[in-house]
Amino acid sequence: MSTSPHIIVVDDEAPAREMVGDYLKMHGFTVTLCDGGKSLRGEIETKVPDLVVLDLNMPEEDGLSIIRDLKSRTNVPVIMLTATASPIDRVVGLELGADDYIAKPCELRELMARIRSVLRRSVASQKAAEAAPATNSKDHLVRFGTKWLDLEAQALRDEEGNEHPLTASEFGLLKVFAANPKRVLSRERLLELANARDAEAFDRAVDLRIMRIRRKIEPDPAKPAVIRTIRGGGYLFSPAGERA
Repeated sequence: MSTSPHIIVVDDEAPAREMVGDYLKMHGFTVTLCDGGKSLRGEIETKVPDLVVLDLNMPEEDGLSIIRDLKSRTNVPVIMLTATASPIDRVVGLELGADDYIAKPCELRELMARIRSVLRRSVASQKAAEAAPATNSKDHLVRFGTKWLDLEAQALRDEEGNEHPLTASEFGLLKVFAANPKRVLSRERLLELANARDAEAFDRAVDLRIMRIRRKIEPDPAKPAVIRTIRGGGYLFSPAGERA
C-alpha cells in the first residue's frame, strides 16, 4: 500500500486503547482511538478505515452489536478483542462477520501479526479485482443460488441488483468456489486457496463462514444445495444446486 493503513481502535478503557494505539503508531500505522460505538460510527461516516480493532466487552454498547451494524453497512475488516472467559463471543462474532479475534490481555506482537495478516488478505483481494481485465460480458458474474457474485466488484447481488454485504473472508471463499465448481475442497485446501492459512482460521471458523454464506445464497439454508457439505471431505460448490 502506498499510504499508511488507517486503523481504528475501539475500547472503553483509555489505558488499553492508548497502549494499542501507541504500539500501532510506532509500527507505522495511522491510528484513530474511539471509546465506543457512537464515536466509531462518527469516524466511519467521514472515512472508512482499513481495519477496526474492537473490544467486545464494553458497557455502553457491546462489541457484537457494533459488529452487526458495521458489517451491514461496510466490508471493513474487524479483529475482535475478547475476554479469555467468553469463547461464545468469539463464535458469535465470527458468525456476524468478524475476520479474526485475539484474547485479552493480548500480546501486542501477536495482535500486530494478525492485523498484518488480515490486511494482506484484504489488499490481495483488491489487487485481484483491479487486475481483472475489463469486459462487457458477464464472464465475471457467477451464479450462487439466489444471488450473483460479481468477481470484479467483489459484490454479491440479488436479481433486483441490490447488494448484500460480504466480508473479505466470505468473498475469498466464494471466489475459490467459483474457480473450482463440482470439486470437493477440504477446509485446509479452502484456506490455502483463499490465502487465509496464516490467519490461523480453524475448521470451526471455516464452518461458521460457510454458514453465513449459505444464509445469503441458499434458497433453503437449512437444506444447502449450492454449497454442500461432503462428509469426511469438506465442501462442494454445485452451480446447478443439486442435492443428490
